[in-house]
Amino acid sequence: MDCVFCKIAAGEIPCKKVYEDDRILAFCDLEPQAPVHILLIPKKHIASAAEITPENSAVVAHIYEVAAQLAKENKLDGGFRIVCNAGADGGQSVQHLHFHLLGGRSMKWPPG
Repeated sequence: MDCVFCKIAAGEIPCKKVYEDDRILAFCDLEPQAPVHILLIPKKHIASAAEITPENSAVVAHIYEVAAQLAKENKLDGGFRIVCNAGADGGQSVQHLHFHLLGGRSMKWPPG
């Protein structure tokens, strides 16, 4: 499989890790859109949110738990945003389920 996030999770491509355990990896985005911009990915390949099932959904809850922890560690007390794009029309550019933790500035709605 030629998935860049699978390669990052496997250690084949370097990243600036901020969290890792046996199920997920969190690392700094290469093109940050906010002062804090962390990507959280499951290590096991799931193509998008459209492929979340009862069998693999526990990893999503774990990602949100870690996102809350990372928000605290990064002092995002005023708030933060978690984004998950799904499919081409949803703006998903890498076909591996991932969540963006964004903070450190005021977030507008709609996002643009």
